[in-house]
Amino acid sequence: MKQPHTTVWERSYGTRGPAPAHSRDDVATAAMELANEGGLPAVSTRRIAQKLGVSQSALYRYVAGHDEVFDLMVDAAAGEIDLDVALRGEAIDDLTALAARAKGVHVKYPWLLDIPVESMRVGPRGIDFLEYALRAMAAVDATGAVKLQVVAVLNTLVQQFARAEVGGGTASRERRSSQVMYLHKTAAVGDHPYLAAALHISDPGADQPGDMFEPVVRRVLGGMLMPE
Repeated sequence: MKQPHTTVWERSYGTRGPAPAHSRDDVATAAMELANEGGLPAVSTRRIAQKLGVSQSALYRYVAGHDEVFDLMVDAAAGEIDLDVALRGEAIDDLTALAARAKGVHVKYPWLLDIPVESMRVGPRGIDFLEYALRAMAAVDATGAVKLQVVAVLNTLVQQFARAEVGGGTASRERRSSQVMYLHKTAAVGDHPYLAAALHISDPGADQPGDMFEPVVRRVLGGMLMPE
């Protein structure tokens, strides 16, 4: 009979053979070091095994494959988001601050943005993050489903702004400036009046991704948490 699938968090290391010399945290650390050095493509079970000083076959005592390695990496990174910050009791303030801390971790580990997105790729530390976010909304008059949607949208904003921030760091200031000026010049010609109106009060050198993050997050949260 086929055994039901279990997550990496629920599965034991097995009872055959000697006691495991490493932990799944060790696997996560080795994988993250490889990703820090060479990006996500540098992460393989063979290289992780080499870092840990075990055979590749022995590594499968800890993980079943790449997906579970990614599970461990994502959860380890989530553990670096500071959840000891005291909540102020204002949901939008608390969630915006939480999102900023989460974005900082994504910018620190840009390979997180390359890991395939799964709606339920969550481990113990990710569950702690979810609990913290829901606790921040304890006084909000909304259903549990809506609150979970808020967290999902918040995570999406974090990832997209982190991607823009990381990508913006690879483009020269001159290149970005020329692209922004092109947009303003094109809008000023007159064929795009709505764009011209939107840009009329904009500073061509402003609106870096980091500058827009907090106001955008606040607007989105304000809309989602507004009483129906």
